[in-house]
Amino acid sequence: MKIDVHNHFYPSKFLKELEEKGGSAGVSVEKDEWGRRIIVQRGNRVVTLTPPMNDIAKRLEDMDRAGFDVQILTLSVPSVDIFPVDVGETLARVVNDEIAEIITKHPNHFMGFSTLPFLDPKRTVGELERCIDNLGFKGACIGSNINGLPLDHELLYPFYERMSAYDLPIHIHPRAPADEVTYKDYRLGPMIGFEMDLCVAVVRLIMGVVMERFPKLKFIVSHLGGAIPYLAERIENCYEAYPECQVNLSRPAMAYLKDFYYDTVSFFEPALMCAYSFAGSGHLILGSDYPHVIGDIDEAISSIEGLKIPEAEKELIYCGNILRLIHDNP
Repeated sequence: MKIDVHNHFYPSKFLKELEEKGGSAGVSVEKDEWGRRIIVQRGNRVVTLTPPMNDIAKRLEDMDRAGFDVQILTLSVPSVDIFPVDVGETLARVVNDEIAEIITKHPNHFMGFSTLPFLDPKRTVGELERCIDNLGFKGACIGSNINGLPLDHELLYPFYERMSAYDLPIHIHPRAPADEVTYKDYRLGPMIGFEMDLCVAVVRLIMGVVMERFPKLKFIVSHLGGAIPYLAERIENCYEAYPECQVNLSRPAMAYLKDFYYDTVSFFEPALMCAYSFAGSGHLILGSDYPHVIGDIDEAISSIEGLKIPEAEKELIYCGNILRLIHDNP
């Protein structure tokens, strides 16, 4: 079985709201030089809109061709927190309800991770409970920042506490970096900015005491963790060198880094093998980033098939690890 933990679905109602009201939150739907519809946030291109983003028939066709059995559906950037809290809550329900309808119609092919209105802790927990308890979702998706708020902000503590009790995974997906100037030219936001923001998110979860305070949390970090496997030793060296990096931790930074799970949305063999060497096959989870134009539903599988690792370890990446995290059986 092959399960895609990193792909994206955009309900039509959400896109309509984005077009009509996104301007008030610094988001616009425009066209690029090739005539493609794109979402721009704070001047940075963050999404190219493609037909399969809300075409389930096309999605099923592509899954069958590529060899994916199941996708865990999530919304992507910019999510709902760019809007006022009450609008964000309404849109989160719209997204989650439409995903739930798809799961009901195609239970053998889709699961869901919840979209949540993170700017209000009470609404966050309420919608999470509705998604898990009533809709049967298997986890939650969170951005690498919440409208500029870091993931170690105490506003998110009630969410972390509830997720610890559910013992279900949290998928960290990139958001537009708060630094809009550095990444504005040459589409540096999705090219590099997303990856840097993932690195910042992971380190803040460690140094900012979240992993220490909520040891049962299970995070899946997008894009092989940004550059985390490559930078792991440097992070550990800084932990050893700087007292402020140790003040909140009972273990070395490296130990926490190895607690994270990393999805395989980087189809470059040396990068995959770096992550494999660092995290091990037991902490890698299959992803495609479909249907983004810089994702690849076909290479997501072929890149793992081509790795020179035991077949049993590939099976962990394909489905074993995520099934364990969501408490399901193959």
